[in-house]
Amino acid sequence: MKRGRKNYKHFAPNGATGDGARTMSQLKKFQDVLAMYRKHGWRLARVLARAETLEELRGSAGVGVSRGRPGGGAGVESGAAATFEGVAVVESETDAMWFARPAQGGREAWELRLVGEPPYALFELFEPDEAEEDREDVRREIEARLREYAAPPKPG
Repeated sequence: MKRGRKNYKHFAPNGATGDGARTMSQLKKFQDVLAMYRKHGWRLARVLARAETLEELRGSAGVGVSRGRPGGGAGVESGAAATFEGVAVVESETDAMWFARPAQGGREAWELRLVGEPPYALFELFEPDEAEEDREDVRREIEARLREYAAPPKPG
């Protein structure tokens, strides 16, 4: 059954485009986004990070690094898999965080939040009887849409 997708953008209240944000570390941006979502009852489910962000995460105190590839997912060139707040970090083309929380009627809400400026998120609501395989397919589609949004504009 085809479901409609909910797609929305969040913009900074002052309309800033992030000129000053470039000086903020990606780790700090991840921490700020996590704090905001936790405040509203979301749990961190997955973390996606660009190669340079993975290096920053590995170099920061308080961010764990474990050997191996959790769940057989995308590896990291050095062979070490970073974790952020106890969640494995998977190398990606974008810096983003997946959040989840229970919703009305036994459903589950998932939101993929770009860690960057301007703030941007994609949302999906899963039915309680929806198969995990189907959910995973939808999450992959959402990740592709986020990568497309975050990709630099093509010349021409």
